[in-house]
Amino acid sequence: MGHAKALLGVFILLVLVIVSHGQPLVPALIIFGDSTNDVGNNNKLSTIVKADFPPYGRDFSNHSATGRFCNGKLATDFTAENLGFTSYPPAYLGPKAKGKNLLIGANFASAASGYYDKTAALWHTISLTQQLEYYKQYQLKVVKIVGTSNASSIFSGAVYLVSAGSSDFIQNYYINPLLYKFYTVDQFSDILIHSFSSFVQKLYRLGARKIGVTSLPPLGCLPATITLFGLDSNVCVKKLNRDAVSFNKKLNASAIGLQKRLSNLTIVVFDVYNPLLDIIKKPSDSGLFEARKACCGTGVVETSILCNKESPGTCANATEYVFWDSVHPSEAVNKILSDDLLIQGISLIS
Repeated sequence: MGHAKALLGVFILLVLVIVSHGQPLVPALIIFGDSTNDVGNNNKLSTIVKADFPPYGRDFSNHSATGRFCNGKLATDFTAENLGFTSYPPAYLGPKAKGKNLLIGANFASAASGYYDKTAALWHTISLTQQLEYYKQYQLKVVKIVGTSNASSIFSGAVYLVSAGSSDFIQNYYINPLLYKFYTVDQFSDILIHSFSSFVQKLYRLGARKIGVTSLPPLGCLPATITLFGLDSNVCVKKLNRDAVSFNKKLNASAIGLQKRLSNLTIVVFDVYNPLLDIIKKPSDSGLFEARKACCGTGVVETSILCNKESPGTCANATEYVFWDSVHPSEAVNKILSDDLLIQGISLIS
C-alpha cells in the first residue's frame, strides 16, 4: 500500500506539471453507464430513480443536487480533475450539453441502467443501447463544431469510461423471478458479458481506442443488500460477493480477448471490488468509521427517493462514512477510489 501511495504521489506530481501548462492529458472524457456515473441525465426522465433533490449534493459545489447519487463528487469527477479538466463532461440531456462545452466530452450515464437493456426498461431509464445512440448524435454535433478531422482526433484521443452491471443484479436479477428462475447466475453473467463485448466493439467502430470499464463492486457488502439479503445479519452477503467475483473474472477475460482482436485498442478493467472491500473491512485505515450504515436516513435501505430531506437520522458529517446512501459510496470514498483508478489506468493516458 505504501509503495502504491508513493507511486501515486509521483504520478500526480507529473500530471500537475503537465496540466499546469493548461492542457488536459486527453482531449475529452466520454462517460457511459449507471448511477455511479450519472451526473443528471435521469433528471429529465419519468423515473423514480433520481437524485436531483436534497440531501443529495449537499457537499457538492454550491451545495446543489445535480442528479449525482452522492453527497458530493463522483469518482469520474475526481478523474476529470486528475486529468486536468477544469469542468466536468456535461450530462448529455442537461442544459450545459451544447456548443463548445461538448468538446471536452459528454456524460451519457443513467442510473438503473446496465448491460442488460431490460434493466433500464424496468426502471424507465436510458439503456446502454440508447446511450450509444445519443453518443452518435454527440459525434455529429462535434463534427459540426470543429470539422471532421479535428473531431476524429478528439474521438480517438478521448478516454471512454463505462460502469455497469450492478443494477442488472441488484435492481433486476436478484429481485426478478422471471430472471432468477430462468437463468442461473452464471448464465445471466454470460448474457451481460456478451452485451459488454458488443458495446465495446460498437464503440471501437465509432472511433474509441482508450476504454476503461469498472468491475462490479462487492455487491454483498452494500448496506441495502445486507438489509435485503443478509437474513438479519450485519455482515457481507457471501453469495452476492461470489457472484461479483465470478462476473469480474469473465469481464477481465472478455477485455483481454477484445484487446487482442481489435488493433490499437487499449482497454483496462478497473478493479473496484478489492479497494472498496478493503475500505469496508477496515474503514479506520482510510479515516472513516462507519461501513454498515450509510449517512442518509437510517443508512440501511434509503437510496434515491427514499433518501430525501425528510429522512430521519441523516448524519451530519458524511466524510466519516463509507456510503452516502445504502448503495452509493460517499464523496470521501469516491476520492480514494479515483486515486486508485488513476494508477490502474495509466496505460489509457500514456
